[in-house]
Amino acid sequence: MRCPFCQFADTDVLDTRKLNEGDTIRRRRKCRACGRRFTTYERVERVSIMVVKKNGEREPFDREKLMRGVQTACYRRPVATHELERLVNDAEAELLAREEHEVPSAVIGDLVMRHLRTLDEVAYIRFASVYRSFADIGKLREAVDELLEQ
Repeated sequence: MRCPFCQFADTDVLDTRKLNEGDTIRRRRKCRACGRRFTTYERVERVSIMVVKKNGEREPFDREKLMRGVQTACYRRPVATHELERLVNDAEAELLAREEHEVPSAVIGDLVMRHLRTLDEVAYIRFASVYRSFADIGKLREAVDELLEQ
């Protein structure tokens, strides 16, 4: 690993830790030339997934965009940050397990709604109201009634 300060090509690893249940490795390093310390993170490079939107446009899957949507749905709800992180990790893992390079946005929305339903019912309704674009209060009521039936 090249030192970000002096660009020397050789460093020593001082400490290695697993993060996110082993999905990420954090390494503390020390440059052999200048002696400065820095941190690197190692993750498996994932296959890129293209999201096919309702209007037919395609865009790269954006984990952070998904996280923002889930955080918005869970705003002021008693849901811990690590639970949101796990939800997004699980959704991303399910998408990667599909081994498809293109995934309709509807699949992603349904996947997130399924996870949110078990996590927090209010967050589920919030996410569903945006995702399903309820045209009137009747459609929203149907979603709430469906939730109450289960």
